Amino acid sequence: MSGKGLRHLPNMITLLNLFSGCVALVCILEGQWLAGAWLVGLALVADFLDGAVARLLRVQSEFGKQLDSLADMVSFGVVPGAAFYELLRVQAAPESEWHLALLGFAVSVFAGLRLATFNTDMRQTTDFIGLPTPAATIFTVGLLLVAHQNTHGLRPLVTHPVVLYSCIAGLCMLMTSELKLFSFKFKRFTWSGNEIKFIFAGVSLILLTLLREAALPVIILFYLLLAAILHFLNKTP
Repeated sequence: MSGKGLRHLPNMITLLNLFSGCVALVCILEGQWLAGAWLVGLALVADFLDGAVARLLRVQSEFGKQLDSLADMVSFGVVPGAAFYELLRVQAAPESEWHLALLGFAVSVFAGLRLATFNTDMRQTTDFIGLPTPAATIFTVGLLLVAHQNTHGLRPLVTHPVVLYSCIAGLCMLMTSELKLFSFKFKRFTWSGNEIKFIFAGVSLILLTLLREAALPVIILFYLLLAAILHFLNKTP
């Protein structure tokens, strides 16, 4: 690929994120939850790589930033809303599905607010304020996979309406909260200055080994716990 072509590589990766999110949406609504989860995983990888490649090639642009947000709105906004819709349908009577859809897609509405805020908030250049939409999506896909696989017999729990309503409300509040969370951007791959990121990665691997699909929502809860601890420590004189 020529030097001029390389300039467009980050945007091509962003479009892969968008395409993966679109197909994941179809899979989830068609009941192909496992395939949808894999496609969300591909979207997450693309979302991480497009920014990294843009920085590496030094081709960051306002166009790329806006395209990234549009792709994220589908993959990490509409898709988790659809996932909650499907989960709420498991124990629902057919005549109530429309109302359940409205509740599930509240996550999509707040994801849109989160993404618009992120693009205009100059405080979020190195860390996040509010739960990032990819993290909210990982949590949601974790619930979807647990329901699909009945991991550790937890399907009745993660499809219970009270649990789902609580998760929806919690994610909506967290995405638009003022909670400061660390990002996963590395300026250098050394222990010093990156301790919390390496600890998080190590614990996450252990959780995935022990809990399998159920680890995904637990990992996001652990992420929030670490952020709360750091916030407390930084405020302590």
